Amino acid sequence: MNYDQKGPLTNLNLTIENLAQAIFIVNRHAKTAPNPKLLYKLKQETLKKLIKEGKAKKVGLHFSGNPRNSQQQSDVLVECGRYTFHIPPTKSDFLELPHFGKLDERVRNPKATLSLNSAKALLQLYTGISELDQTPSNKKSKTYQKPIFKKLGERYS
Repeated sequence: MNYDQKGPLTNLNLTIENLAQAIFIVNRHAKTAPNPKLLYKLKQETLKKLIKEGKAKKVGLHFSGNPRNSQQQSDVLVECGRYTFHIPPTKSDFLELPHFGKLDERVRNPKATLSLNSAKALLQLYTGISELDQTPSNKKSKTYQKPIFKKLGERYS
């Protein structure tokens, strides 16, 4: 186990730049994680809190690169420090924010050098969300039952 996995965060402060880097790392890992729910929740709750505190701002709307069940879907573009992120829109966002159309693929966030564990710990410290809050409710414990074999001609009761 690495030091940053078990030790306290001593070199990271809750600055806008550190939080933005942590969101970037968590978002990047969530795209390929087997269970990304916690990571996306950390990202969204952190951005909501930053917007509420005035440390991040909603800039506008973009068409989503991966629309779900419709032909077009929009996401809110949020600017936090030198980084930009997308979050799901609310109804008021469509009335208040300008729509930029298609996402410009040439615009990229700066590189971040932070481990996933440090990023998660930083966002959990900032939002107060812990991994223990995420209990899998849809998993039901199924006990294995051996199949019953009958001789040829016998009936199942």
